Amino acid sequence: MKRLIYIFLFFILFEIGHIQAQNPIRNYTVNYGYLNIKGQQLVVLRKFHQAGKTKYFAVNVNSLQTLLVDSMAVFVKATTWAQLGNVFSKTPYFKAIAKANAQSFSLQDAGLIHGFPKEQGITLTIDLCPSHKPLDRSIFSSLISAYAKIEQPVPVALSISGKFLLAHQNDINWLKQLEDSGEIKITWINHTFTHYYNPKEPLADNFLLKPGTNISYEVLALEKALLSNGFMPSVFFRFPGLVSDNVIVQMVTNFGLIPIGSDAWLAKGQAANNGSVVLIHGNGNEPLGVQNFIKLLNRNKNKVLKQQWLMYDLGETVKDEFQ
Repeated sequence: MKRLIYIFLFFILFEIGHIQAQNPIRNYTVNYGYLNIKGQQLVVLRKFHQAGKTKYFAVNVNSLQTLLVDSMAVFVKATTWAQLGNVFSKTPYFKAIAKANAQSFSLQDAGLIHGFPKEQGITLTIDLCPSHKPLDRSIFSSLISAYAKIEQPVPVALSISGKFLLAHQNDINWLKQLEDSGEIKITWINHTFTHYYNPKEPLADNFLLKPGTNISYEVLALEKALLSNGFMPSVFFRFPGLVSDNVIVQMVTNFGLIPIGSDAWLAKGQAANNGSVVLIHGNGNEPLGVQNFIKLLNRNKNKVLKQQWLMYDLGETVKDEFQ
């Protein structure tokens, strides 16, 4: 058993070194500011150095799309998070953050849990928590098959942990191939780097609520890992286990991230209704949720073919709700 653990740790350390060697990112820090590029109102969230350049990670406060900006091409006006909230309070981005903060007092399922699409459909979120098991690829093949002639690319939101990202490079490359071929469109949700969990501890001291947890590391290390892999982080965040408290929610939203919960965790028997933010696990550890999702697809097969039951893009859903 110890031998397997050592091999696993060596593999993770090797992958970390491989990723960093390919795309070294240095001095990745929180950095608030704003700028306007061709009419786009952008809020700067992070600053880092890569390949001899200084770059900003920013979000469009109206579309919620994230992007990287070369510092040589723009002038960023530095400010505070509180000032940004005042200036852009009427935008979809800050409205969503305000609502998430208002829904932060329960132990589980803080943040946004339901969308309001104009037509029938759901928003699918797939959690990729740390796991020694491979990605459950049947989820994606079933989605692509069901929507082949209806909705391409099929939007999916992946809540990814850093440990899954580093330990499953073949699966991550496979997902990238699906996206590059236009079969799926991925929204990368920050699911923390470590995703600590101890089944013997109560929820109030578990996951991110474990005493001594470094929230800054959990948030920023995951973003850095995604960027190093060539992926664009979104401004969405999912709490491990959906567990949080008001203090942790405020800390996360102060990083400029919007917590996303769920009103349809399928493995727990929660029903998916129109507008639901559906949660399943694609890390091989929750086969019941995957089975229930595939059954859900099959039940709605006729509606799918008639374009009466769609998959919704998470960013578009949130934007539309708060416009």
